[in-house]
Amino acid sequence: MTKQLAPTLTIGNYNYSSWSMRPWVALTAVGMAFDTTMVVLDSPAFAAHVPTITPAGKVPVLQDGGLTVWDTLAIIEYAGESYPAIWPADKARRARARSLCAQMHSGFTGLRNDMPMIVDAALPGKGHTPAALADVAAVQGLWENELNAHGGPFLFGEWCAADAYFAPVVMRLTTYAPPVSERVRAYMDAVKAHPAVALWMERAISERIYVAKDEPYRTREQAGY
Repeated sequence: MTKQLAPTLTIGNYNYSSWSMRPWVALTAVGMAFDTTMVVLDSPAFAAHVPTITPAGKVPVLQDGGLTVWDTLAIIEYAGESYPAIWPADKARRARARSLCAQMHSGFTGLRNDMPMIVDAALPGKGHTPAALADVAAVQGLWENELNAHGGPFLFGEWCAADAYFAPVVMRLTTYAPPVSERVRAYMDAVKAHPAVALWMERAISERIYVAKDEPYRTREQAGY
């Protein structure tokens, strides 16, 4: 009998790739066995490899046997068919969690553009543009609403895909240190303490690969690479 190979998740840098972080953390959190292939963003290796495995030409990409699934949300939904704990068990909470993921998926461009994810950086005050701070306020409102409704420590009580989806935002708020409420700070601490997130952060901090395109505020020398 031929041994079934584990799925492979192709990602960008742990330090920079917020889109990759979401499914990696979500799949890791529910105990899904998969291999990880990291391809450095904006590199010749990326340009040579990624377009050969996905028509989108972007990461993340999940390859499971002969099936290829791309896009963060599609990967999480695919995994959820085999690992239903990736979403809340309650139908209403599940719908609400999906709504928040979809909103994050398509919105908050000020936050994305002006506070890009750089896990190993401490850049308080950088990126505090009106657009980014407006998005930070909107995200805090979403989080506080769910935390107050469900009691925490995570958005819907127990950990789910919505927390994985907002984990890169937690990284951003940690790096750029905009003002946040005590409730939000406690949530951020809970997310960073989750084993899947802590492992991603550990890999990001030890990665030591500088990608200039993803570093609007630091030179290579300032980053210590």
